[in-house]
Amino acid sequence: MQDFAEAFGEAFRLVASLDGNLAEIVVLSLQVSLAAVVAAAIVGLPLGAALAVARFPGRGAVIVVLNALMGLPPVVVGLSVYLILSRAGPLGVLDLLYTPTAMIIAQTVLVTPIIAALARQTVADLKVEYEDQLRVFGIGPWGAVTTLLWDARFSLATAMLAGFGRAIAEVGAVIIVGGNINHVTRVMTTTIALETSKGNLALALGLGIILVTIAIAVNVAVASMRGTAVRSAYG
Repeated sequence: MQDFAEAFGEAFRLVASLDGNLAEIVVLSLQVSLAAVVAAAIVGLPLGAALAVARFPGRGAVIVVLNALMGLPPVVVGLSVYLILSRAGPLGVLDLLYTPTAMIIAQTVLVTPIIAALARQTVADLKVEYEDQLRVFGIGPWGAVTTLLWDARFSLATAMLAGFGRAIAEVGAVIIVGGNINHVTRVMTTTIALETSKGNLALALGLGIILVTIAIAVNVAVASMRGTAVRSAYG
């Protein structure tokens, strides 16, 4: 086990020198999480907006289920995706298990309910404000979905950032479907868990520093987006 002071010093050296191994892990983490957020947004934003605008039997139950899915246990998602992508699973022929694509799928499943639920609430609040204008211009439900999504774009960006924060910090699901294979599927969270168990605190701390920095950057971006949304609404 490394001395703490020595480990911190080595961690800062790794970050400052842009160590190749560390950089490879960070880049893969960002690629996987950003791809998952984009995929989740493609599904979640229209789904959330449609739930905010449409009225149909059972809508309340669908919203309750959607909100409940925001708290999906990552290991359950990982296990489910593993079973689907395994050789005996329905998509086993694609041979995606233990690849970055499998990790993207798992993160997408986790993030989509978050983006959809936040989008639904945002669009529902905006719909109350725009209801009269939409009626006057004769805009139907699907036209309203498009209009409200565009007008709420800054607020919805915060939903995507929240999804990214969840994705980049995920460990349970990605370690199940990715296998934490060196130079293939090893991301920041799984590496931190592995290197800590091995007593290699320097690399774990270096990645931890980067992960915390990303979390702070995401929160700053969310605050900035909220400010932009407020200025857009009242400007």
